[in-house]
Amino acid sequence: MNREAWIDDELRKLRVDNLERHIRVFPHAGGKINIDGHEVLNFSSNDYLNLAGRPELARAAKRAIDDFGAGSAASRLVTGTLPIHDELEMQLARHKGYPAAILFGSGYLANSSTVPALVGRNDTIFADRFIHASMIDAAKLSDARLVRFRHNDCGHLEELLTMHADKGRRLILIESVYSMDGSIPPLREIAATAEKNNALLLVDEAHATGVLGPRGGGLIRQEHLEESVNVAMGTLSKGLGGYGGFVACSESIRKLLVNRGRGLIYSTAPPPSVAGSALAALEVLDKEPDLGTILMERASRFRKRLNDAGLDTLDSQTQIIPIIAGSNESALGLAERLLEDRIIAIAIRPPTVPKGTARVRLSVTLAHEDRDLEQASEVIIRAARNEGIL
Repeated sequence: MNREAWIDDELRKLRVDNLERHIRVFPHAGGKINIDGHEVLNFSSNDYLNLAGRPELARAAKRAIDDFGAGSAASRLVTGTLPIHDELEMQLARHKGYPAAILFGSGYLANSSTVPALVGRNDTIFADRFIHASMIDAAKLSDARLVRFRHNDCGHLEELLTMHADKGRRLILIESVYSMDGSIPPLREIAATAEKNNALLLVDEAHATGVLGPRGGGLIRQEHLEESVNVAMGTLSKGLGGYGGFVACSESIRKLLVNRGRGLIYSTAPPPSVAGSALAALEVLDKEPDLGTILMERASRFRKRLNDAGLDTLDSQTQIIPIIAGSNESALGLAERLLEDRIIAIAIRPPTVPKGTARVRLSVTLAHEDRDLEQASEVIIRAARNEGIL
């Protein structure tokens, strides 16, 4: 008996529904890459500020290896915390405007460690319907009751908080930039609702860090809500061009995570090179504080061209711009047409997005100059028309 026969059946079903995924190997990272001697615009990179290839970051990573070695060799609570980790946490706290910060191996680990440390079996989580998979998994790990509210609907959140007023500690989970549609929440209103209802608030700033707010401090800093938002999660792998995740918070929450954050306690500390490059990225943001503003202006002009042609970009307000195709087949077809014209834009399909809203997700980066974006908009509009989306 073939004990793995069911796997082939599952894969066959995915193939029939145009949901099968594959790993592709690309020669470089970033928003503009060379493939077979041709320049290709990559709109599926999260290197928003074009920092991954900056010489300063590479030099800092190499120095960290020279000073501390290739790996940390232990978990944070054993002997894996090195001076460079401590320095990075202090700089991240300063950057985000919080008393403290704590470093994790990835954004996924940051979320999946923090949520279960804050709530448990007798508590309730209130989550925006569009939150990232890492927060959904974190909610499941916590064993808390999970209640979903309509996307960016503060009235619905208030209604649910009132309905579940006696359900233990309560935690609200939202993002400051939603990764699949580029929308921004009514953060000030949600923060006020959290305070009114004595609920903790965690904001995932993965796609806002480095991009929004003063010196890329994020939406929370932009709105001056550091005292109203209990936890600001961020990543080093998007706007900061490296790898890793972190949480900015109070000293009390940091101490709690040191004792209960399982992804911190049971994972090897991030390698010194990762911390070195992140410190260099923060220095770049201090020296060039307008990078995020420049990016938003370019993205706005690009999005307007697409909207003027009739393309549906949902409620995008940021560097993330979805092109709604509808069916999985149409999204895949559009992505293939764009690739033929040297534009990489990966099709996003369920379960990552709701059924019937398959899309091509465009990420504008500072590697994309205005002339690149003007040319790309013409190619995208033509491809969407040929695919029957327009």
